[in-house]
Amino acid sequence: MKSIFAAVAITLTIGAMPAMAEEAAAAAPAEAVAPLSFNLGLTSDYRYRGISQSRVKPALQGGADYAFESGFYVGTWASTINWIKDSGGNGSVEIDLYGGYKTEVAKGLTLDVGVLQYYYPSNKLSPSADTFEVYGALSFGPVTAKYSQSTGNLFGFAKSSSSGYVDLSATFDLGEGFSLVPHIGHQSVKNSSKFDYTDYSLALSKDYAGLSFTGAIIGADTNAYVGPSNKNLAKSGLVLTIKKTF
Repeated sequence: MKSIFAAVAITLTIGAMPAMAEEAAAAAPAEAVAPLSFNLGLTSDYRYRGISQSRVKPALQGGADYAFESGFYVGTWASTINWIKDSGGNGSVEIDLYGGYKTEVAKGLTLDVGVLQYYYPSNKLSPSADTFEVYGALSFGPVTAKYSQSTGNLFGFAKSSSSGYVDLSATFDLGEGFSLVPHIGHQSVKNSSKFDYTDYSLALSKDYAGLSFTGAIIGADTNAYVGPSNKNLAKSGLVLTIKKTF
């Protein structure tokens, strides 16, 4: 997930002190390559919807997915994070739980709908950082359009129920194990529009020796999300990731 808004509660809490959520996933669900699959990864910076969740530091991540023949799927994903403690709470991990249904509704057109719970154990923030979203996506060829909406408060923002995130991405197979994934998304925060922003990324991946290596330029057009020492958690940067799926 994957879940996650290093900026949201960090901006609210640290901002209230003297000084802050795809493909993903955030954590959005990963497509299982077998009925049951596991993944383990290391990233130089856990970015979710363009915002660093790990204070622009490395994070360890992993998850599991089960895909039923009927099209239903369930999964879980977790990552180390920094933003809960930076916000004055407790906890250094994000756990995502999700489930959904994926099917072809017309030739070449795939529908994916589901629910996603972002859970931050014992985070002790008020409002709680825990967030529940529903989502729907349509894919045609290499292109996917997706919309996610929170059913309660979004990552610690008060009175932010029904906040939405819309994104458009594509996956292009370049051959020889290489793939290129451009992405653009827009986060709107209900009753806190100054925290709305657009994020973007361009990722190049290479599969080699059973591992996936990815380099991505990721950022967002906002200065509203800051961490300790007023570090801009949305600043564009290069993120390197290595992942093993088995």
